[in-house]
Amino acid sequence: MEIILLQDIQRLGLKDDIVTVKDGYARNFLIPQKMAILATESARKVLAENIRQRAHKQAKLIEEAKELATKLEGVSVTIGAKTSTTGKIFGSVNTIMLAEEINKQGFELDRKQMTIADSIKEVGKYTAKIKLHREVIVDFEFEVVSE
Repeated sequence: MEIILLQDIQRLGLKDDIVTVKDGYARNFLIPQKMAILATESARKVLAENIRQRAHKQAKLIEEAKELATKLEGVSVTIGAKTSTTGKIFGSVNTIMLAEEINKQGFELDRKQMTIADSIKEVGKYTAKIKLHREVIVDFEFEVVSE
């Protein structure tokens, strides 16, 4: 069954995507939860019109995200953590700590926009990915030091 997603659904698709799912999943879960609608001919026409109108707004959002990305490239962040004598961190550094440090420097970023590849348990330099927009993802370098 083909459906049009009304919101982003992890591992399925993004808002306004037309995807094919099993009939029961669509009928019993996605449609009653108002996460999707049937991809009828009229729904497809409405979707095409909405996408056309939203294209200009998206271009502006992408431009703003790119400007923020260039500002983030010049920022250096150092996160202090309690460590043992061998350089191992008690606990770990996570996206919450990274978001707090970046926001202290005047940015408005949410921790959910950031992903750190590995669990950070040692002092050193690391890279996080910050998703500013669906199409704009920045590699952000930061350093973890001993307090």
